Amino acid sequence: MQRRTFLYQTGLGFTGLAMHAAETKPHFTPKAKRVIWLFMIGGASQMETFDPKPALNKYAGKTIDETPFTDTQNSPYVKKNLREVIAGLHKVHPSIYPMQVGFQKRGKSGLEVSDWFPHVGGCIDDIAVVRSMWTTDNNHGAQLQFHTGRHVLEGQFPTIGAWVHYGLGSLNDNLPQFVVLGEPIDSCCGGPWAHGAHYLGPEHDGVQLKVDAKNPLPFASPGPDVYQEEQEREFALIDKLNRATQIKYPEDAALRARIKSYELAFRMQTAVPDVMRLDRETEATRKMYGLDEKITQPFGEICLSARRLVEQGTRFVQIFHGAGGAGAWDAHSNLKTGHEKLSKQTDKPIAGLLQDLKQRGLLEDTLVVWCTEFGRTPGAQNSNGRDHHPYGFSVWLAGGGVKGGITHGATDELGFHAVENRHYVTDLHATVLHQLGLDPRRMEIPGRKRIELDFGAPIREILA
Repeated sequence: MQRRTFLYQTGLGFTGLAMHAAETKPHFTPKAKRVIWLFMIGGASQMETFDPKPALNKYAGKTIDETPFTDTQNSPYVKKNLREVIAGLHKVHPSIYPMQVGFQKRGKSGLEVSDWFPHVGGCIDDIAVVRSMWTTDNNHGAQLQFHTGRHVLEGQFPTIGAWVHYGLGSLNDNLPQFVVLGEPIDSCCGGPWAHGAHYLGPEHDGVQLKVDAKNPLPFASPGPDVYQEEQEREFALIDKLNRATQIKYPEDAALRARIKSYELAFRMQTAVPDVMRLDRETEATRKMYGLDEKITQPFGEICLSARRLVEQGTRFVQIFHGAGGAGAWDAHSNLKTGHEKLSKQTDKPIAGLLQDLKQRGLLEDTLVVWCTEFGRTPGAQNSNGRDHHPYGFSVWLAGGGVKGGITHGATDELGFHAVENRHYVTDLHATVLHQLGLDPRRMEIPGRKRIELDFGAPIREILA
């Protein structure tokens, strides 16, 4: 008997060996077990969310040259290759656009938060706001760049969720470990690439689920006419054929992923619908997420589903909000109307998620991240909007060993540039991986070129 045949017939086979080899443990003691990643599609304005700028009101209607900030593009923190771009922005958007909403100091920490986020503001003592993010893509390919660290013109690369999936073993073998909720970004901005694994292998791609207890995963159910015993025999035959093929093609990543997906799909048929049964939650919990209000119900259901997923063992839940075209948060005009509506849709559900995780004791080892691809310009566009702005914007983190009630980094008085403790987007990735006990440099794939920026550096100032 050949060695390959022996391994196959004893149930190991090369697939089992390969899958076992791919599973790793944390490189050091983690502070978090799981991640909920909230992504606002289109570019939320930093000034109208978590980095208020009163100077915008003081100099409203004036050109940059009529303010003390006329030499913004010549500041020492601006690289030479950006100066022409910034000078161009001054010309295109010369008139300072005032803040479109007020702000308050919230919580015991007194952090300033937009009046459009009163509920999240009520949780600010559990949140670390990073006000000094930057990226390089000035268009919505930045949505992909925010998840991979690479410019969209460089092509596909593994996303942060895929790296987490690749680096850690399963918490629950009956559930996918990397789940995507909400409507993902448009294909023009990366599409499925924004939750893909690329060279890590398709088994590490994000699995899209719908908040629907009857059909959360399209085509996963065999239909009402198929008995469980019949399906079990069918899966057993498919598994036997797949593993026999795997002996001939042990390096076939797609086949390896397909075998694993068949096994997972069979187990998920009962586990996933059960997780999506939101009617099993108490009325108080449902209200906490805004399920009793029309404007908050859709996103509230997504956030509540995320909590149920991580509670049952999903590692990484990637949530999208504001899908369609370049994204609903893209505010070239009518910023006040648009941002106010989008904030109402998300504020209460996100706050409910934080409060619910905390009262269940899950927040301490669940890292929640709120982010967007870039910010908006201080200058006006189309008289009542703001343009794309990658030179300084905000994200925030909560739970999972992150300090609460603090800000880190800063933009200038107009919100034009990150001027203190600047962080490229992969620093956020590195922070997430670090809290999960993973070192990105120890997860390199032989033969795959990675540049220094790919790795990033943990933002240690916000870590407890």
